[in-house]
Parts: sequence; structure tokens; C-alpha cells
Amino acid sequence: MGLSFTIARRYLFSKKSHSAINTISIVSVCGVAITTMALICTLSVYNGFQDLIASLYSTLDPQVKIELVKGKTFDTSQPVFGEVEKWPEIEEWSPVLEENVLLVYRDKQMPALMKGVPDNFGKLTQIDRILLDGEFMLRDSIVRYATIGVGVANRLEAGAHYLHPLKVYAPRRKGKVNMANPAASFNEGTLFTTAVFSVNQPEYDDQVAIVPLDFAREILDYKTEASAIEIKLVDGVNEKAFIDKLQSRLGIGFVVKDRMQQQETSFRMMQIEKWMTFLILAFILMIATFNVIGSLSMLIIDKKDDIKTLQSMGADDKLISRIFLTEGWLISAIGAGLGLAVGILLCFLQQEFGLLRLGQTAGAFVVDSYPVKIEWIDSVAVLLVVAILGFLAAWYPVKYLRKKLL
Repeated sequence: MGLSFTIARRYLFSKKSHSAINTISIVSVCGVAITTMALICTLSVYNGFQDLIASLYSTLDPQVKIELVKGKTFDTSQPVFGEVEKWPEIEEWSPVLEENVLLVYRDKQMPALMKGVPDNFGKLTQIDRILLDGEFMLRDSIVRYATIGVGVANRLEAGAHYLHPLKVYAPRRKGKVNMANPAASFNEGTLFTTAVFSVNQPEYDDQVAIVPLDFAREILDYKTEASAIEIKLVDGVNEKAFIDKLQSRLGIGFVVKDRMQQQETSFRMMQIEKWMTFLILAFILMIATFNVIGSLSMLIIDKKDDIKTLQSMGADDKLISRIFLTEGWLISAIGAGLGLAVGILLCFLQQEFGLLRLGQTAGAFVVDSYPVKIEWIDSVAVLLVVAILGFLAAWYPVKYLRKKLL
């Protein structure tokens, strides 16, 4: 392998008798390098956006969430929940109740998702970070308060500390509908808006109203029921191990989710988009490696006399094949190495200086420049694809063209 590598290296860097061969070799290296760089940068941008979206969701999504596999609500007074709540790994334990309701503010109304939360909700989440106006609070000595998404506030033309009350209507769960007086079939509650939040995600901003848990239970005719339990873990606790332990304790009737699983559809779509883009760029890389076939074919023709000399000196067909295979691998390896290095450098510069911006006006988007994050598995996947395509591109001319041309 040492002899074949030495000869291949000399063939690659030495001046050929036909300048076109040098040009095609350079083009081959540049084609692989540019495509590899594009792969690394593109995948890193997808990773950056995924982390950005995860950070947005994490302001309201709990670290761990318990939900029913089937059904809407469950009784939180069950002994198993009293036992789990005392586990030392848990810092905050928060039963929540979610249901669709009708919000009415003065002459405006809209359907919304009411989320009833206990008093420790501010410790469980980072809601203070996403408030656009007002202060998050659930009650004082006189009234109870609601915190609404920015889209809800726009639809209702409401805001923090507005004087008029926010009315909430929910169908009665018990009893029959009175057709003579349909309004009697609804429970009604009154709150005042104390804050407006923005997650920059429409499923929260345009739908959610956060209210006290006792208010939600009253208007929905519940006592100790909840639709989910949200949990914050003590720092340093192994999240996956805790989820496995909790799932085992609760059994098959419940599902325990981390933040990624709570937004599984969104993150799955991002992963599909990411790897579809990877396949498209890999196809472009495959086209770029066709230059390697042309380069090696012309090199074999150019080195006819050298091959005959090596054969006269005792070199067998395997050695000669290894020389040109190594030549093809060197072209792919140098291109991949250059592309990987430049791609990582560009990603680092983007992280530090934000060279590629999302818009000319600062603050127009959630972030001012494209977010990037380099993951080692992406680099491994890119190098693996380059290695496979580089081998196939070198194998074809060595296997077939050499025998036909000599």
C-alpha cells in the first residue's frame, strides 16, 4: 500500500504531459470540496434552526410531561401521583388542565385553548422571558388573572391591565342542553388580563390563554382532574433515566414525554426536510465525482508507458490497480478534507459574527442571522458518502477502462 500510495501521490501532484489532465484533476478536487462544504453548512443551518425552535418551545413546554394514552383527563388524587411527586429528582410538580373555550372581550370573541396552571407555573417554565407586556401572575387578594398569547390579544383587542374583564365560556359537562335557553348550557367565568406573551409559534401565540388551575376546574366542572402533569427536574438529573423510571412506575396507561416528544410532529418534519436536502446535495456530489472518472481515464492513457515500465519491473495487475484506485481516493479525500475544513470554518464565522443575516433590519426576526450548529454525526455522514462515491468513481475506470485502453 505504501508503494501504490507514493506513486499515486506523485501522479496527482506532478505535471502531466497533457495540461487538460491537471485541469480535470483540479476541477475534480474543487467539485468534491465545494459540495462537501455545502453539505456541512446546510446541515448545520438545519441544526441551528432546530435548536432555535427548541429554545422557543422550552419557554412554555415543561422538561417532562405526563399524559394519558387514551382519554382527556385523569384524577391526580390517585396514590401513585402522591408517591411520584415526592421523588427527590423532581423540583417542580404541576398538574395542568387544558380545554377549548370561548373567550369574549367586550364585543370581540374567539375560540381559544384555556390552560389552567397552579401557582408554581412560573417556576416550572421560563414564561417571564417571553412576556411582551405586563407581569405574569395568577391571582391577588381580589381577582384572578389570565395571561394570553399575542395573537389572542390582537384578535380580542385586549392587553395587559385593560379595565374590561375577559369572559370565558365552556359547555357544561353535566346535565342536558336547554333548547329554550341555550346560554344556560354554558359555564361562565370572569378574569382580568395581566400579561401578554409571545413564543413566535402560532400554536401558542394565536390560541393559548393561561389561567389559574382552580378557575379552569370550576368552569369545566372538575375537582381534582388534570389533562397532564408537567415536571421540572433537579439540576443534574439524567432526564432519560428518569423518564424510563417514571414510565415504568405509571404503566401503559400513561405516556411520559420529553420536550422533543411533546413537539414530535414539528421536529420530525424538520428532520425530514434536513435529510431530503442531504440526499439532494449528495446527488450533486455524485455528479461532481464523475470528474474523477474522467481524470483517472485520461491519467491511465497518459501513463501507458509508466504502466509498461512497472510491469517490466515485476509489478502485477493488483499493484497497478491499487495505484489508480489510490489516485481516485486521494482526489476524493483531498476534496472532502478541504470542503469539511472550509465548511466548519464558515459555520464558526457565522456563529461568531453572523455573516449571513436574515434581514437588513435588526430585530425583524427572532434572530438577526442564520443560526448554525455543527454536529459530528453530520460530518461522519458526509464523509461516509464522499468515501463511498469516491470509491465507486475510482473503481469504474480502474476495473474496466484500463483493460480496454491498454
